[in-house]
Amino acid sequence: MALVRGLATVGGYTGISRILGFLRDILIAATIGTGPIADAFFIAFRFPNFFRRVFGEGAFNAAFVPLFSRRLEEDGAEVARRFAEEVMAVLLTALLALTFAAVLAMPWLMHVLAPGFADDPEKFELTILLTRLTFPYLLFMALVALLGGVLNSLYRFAAAAAAPILLNIFFIASLALVIPFTSAPGEVLAWTVMFAGIAQSLMLIWACRRNGITLRFPLPRLTPGVRRTMRLMGPGIASAGALQLNLVVGTIIASLQDGAVSYLYYADRIYQLPLGLIGIALGVVLLPELSRKLRAGQDAAAMNSLNRGIELAFLLTLPAAVALMIIPWPIISVLFQRGAFDAEASLATGWALAAFATGLPAYVLVKLLQPAFFAREDTVSPLKSAVAGVAVNIPLSIGLFFAIGHVGIALATAIAAWVNGGLLAIWLIRAGHLEFDARARQRLPRILAASVLMGVALAFGYWGLSGWLADGPVRAAIALAALVGGGGAVYGALALLLGAASTGEVLAVLRRRRAAETG
Repeated sequence: MALVRGLATVGGYTGISRILGFLRDILIAATIGTGPIADAFFIAFRFPNFFRRVFGEGAFNAAFVPLFSRRLEEDGAEVARRFAEEVMAVLLTALLALTFAAVLAMPWLMHVLAPGFADDPEKFELTILLTRLTFPYLLFMALVALLGGVLNSLYRFAAAAAAPILLNIFFIASLALVIPFTSAPGEVLAWTVMFAGIAQSLMLIWACRRNGITLRFPLPRLTPGVRRTMRLMGPGIASAGALQLNLVVGTIIASLQDGAVSYLYYADRIYQLPLGLIGIALGVVLLPELSRKLRAGQDAAAMNSLNRGIELAFLLTLPAAVALMIIPWPIISVLFQRGAFDAEASLATGWALAAFATGLPAYVLVKLLQPAFFAREDTVSPLKSAVAGVAVNIPLSIGLFFAIGHVGIALATAIAAWVNGGLLAIWLIRAGHLEFDARARQRLPRILAASVLMGVALAFGYWGLSGWLADGPVRAAIALAALVGGGGAVYGALALLLGAASTGEVLAVLRRRRAAETG
């Protein structure tokens, strides 16, 4: 099945990136912990990432991939290549202007993004400096998004999925080889972000050339294809911006509590693992597949792909969500509690992770259902659902923050994700673009039952191993490995026993993965 092969490719490289990302965050936690330098750097890294996800990934991929796929399917590779060049020229020129303006206006922007930092002038100035250094990362990531969209439309998923690995390699090298010998760790990390962006861009340029696509940089012109892309990007920018606004609002509020920005960052890094491996990877694979099947008039095949995607997503996501809700504290303490990251930080971050985990299935559902709209060149419906999520998130974040602190921000974000994903599902069903087939209707409840029963077993295991978890880092790591391995084994057995998955399908997937690794 092409969907599973694509997921294995994207998910495999994403898994490598996330593992290296954990090593990176372990080193960051040990080096700068959750203090003022950490808060300043995380804001500096989040700011360009906000615009990257709005312009470079969310809105751009939603508009570009279906249009590029259409030209590739109907007019051939040369027409599609020229279209990509035209879009690239306009996109990068616009983002260059945005970058220049943002760097100049950073002191004023920082009063909006992190108003709580203004009470600490030294921390405030450091955040401005670091953000100015990291902001050009946006330009390189926009180029990576475009080149990745080209490769994904050709069903060449590996290079774009592997590109983030470079970022983590650069971070690990800086943390291990440079920062121990400098008194300015924040500045070193900020420079690392920009150099990693350059490396990722060069990697994707090389990958495109290997696949017969060499893009030149023409003079930026508003051709009909570019204007069509921009029209589709308008709602897409607003939609992606609305989703990212949830994070910005959370950051603004979190800046009012010492350490809260860092607690939320480390918790976000953990739940991003299943989100990246499953939700984002499936979304990347589904968008070109749905686009090309719909262009070819294969509506039934597109519906089947969406059903299998939802089934596969929940098979892998629900147990992960349950586990993160039940054992967040040993996960955080084993991964991060050393050096500048103390037990108090572990406890606070663990609560945030548990709150984020309640929305993990919804986060994945959003990533999975958006391609069904984008493939039909509908970027307005995802905008409406995203705005509804923001309308829920902002008042909840404010209210819950003053009730339960930073955990309330994470919980509000999770609730907003359920609103967003629920609306997307309802609208697809009403439009006749999503109809759960007999297999999905049979398996989804069984997946839920297997996940809940696994959660019960995990809770008993957590209680039984509590002594080991509190008895030093080595025993805690062994206990956590036992919990994770045991929980996975219990879930696998329950899934097969209850009929949430079949032995034949599992073996087929393993055979495909071995073939992909050796082919």
